[in-house]
Amino acid sequence: MRTAIYIDGFNLYYGAVKDTNCKWLNPKLLCENILQPHHDVVSVVLSTARVRPIPENPDAAKRQSTYIKALTTYIPELTVVYGHFLQKNNLVVQ
Repeated sequence: MRTAIYIDGFNLYYGAVKDTNCKWLNPKLLCENILQPHHDVVSVVLSTARVRPIPENPDAAKRQSTYIKALTTYIPELTVVYGHFLQKNNLVVQ
């Protein structure tokens, strides 16, 4: 069965990868190992937003770019769709 995979990169990172040794996770291989053998993964879409460097983590954007370049180089079925991350400021009501 032809199967397309859609991944929310933000939830994948913060829900499963952050603070683990799985930083170089291959999302296609992960899905192939979860799915039953009759599934043929023909497309993987990774939705994400560009990370901005912050003082606490100045290399974050470079690491993200390196990871995405590796994914798109070695997984021809993978497409990256970029969106925008909206940061909600905490409001203090007095």
